[in-house]
Amino acid sequence: MNATRNLALAAACAWLFGVLPAHGQETLDFMPKGGKALLIEMLGRPLDAAALRPIATARRSEEEWLAFLAARKSPVSERELRTLAGYLAVNMPVAKDTLNAAENKGDPGAALPPDGRELAWNQCQFCHSLFTSHLTQDRDMEGWLGTFQSPFHREIKMSERERETFARYSAVNMPMKIEDVPEDLRF
Repeated sequence: MNATRNLALAAACAWLFGVLPAHGQETLDFMPKGGKALLIEMLGRPLDAAALRPIATARRSEEEWLAFLAARKSPVSERELRTLAGYLAVNMPVAKDTLNAAENKGDPGAALPPDGRELAWNQCQFCHSLFTSHLTQDRDMEGWLGTFQSPFHREIKMSERERETFARYSAVNMPMKIEDVPEDLRF
């Protein structure tokens, strides 16, 4: 009986969490852009594989990516520059077979790992409010990485790379101002 009740509760939670975002804010555009979104925006749409390949196959430190991006003179803010450099430092290079497969399907951007904004949107809302758990928190990168040490966060299905991507994004872009968050997500 307990197993049946637990299964029903799990199914109800899955349904609830799957439906609630559809009734509220349907887009995460109110959140600062993540590195993947910034890279695609910088390179232009449709994303050209020839423009992406030299970036996606390079390995640089965050400082080296900052210098590389600054030399491109892209019209992005300092915060966006730091967000993109952090994303690239953690996630590049992309495996060549992954990049080749995405290019062969005509979607080179599909080779790019999720960025911090995507990870926050897709992971944080399963257990608690995105607003109180993420958007209003002011932590440095180590503080964000430390959240994954709590027992209930250890079980989140994110790789170490994804956790670092999330932490770097969050350290640069959080907290958000309350008035910048849609009212239906302020809980």
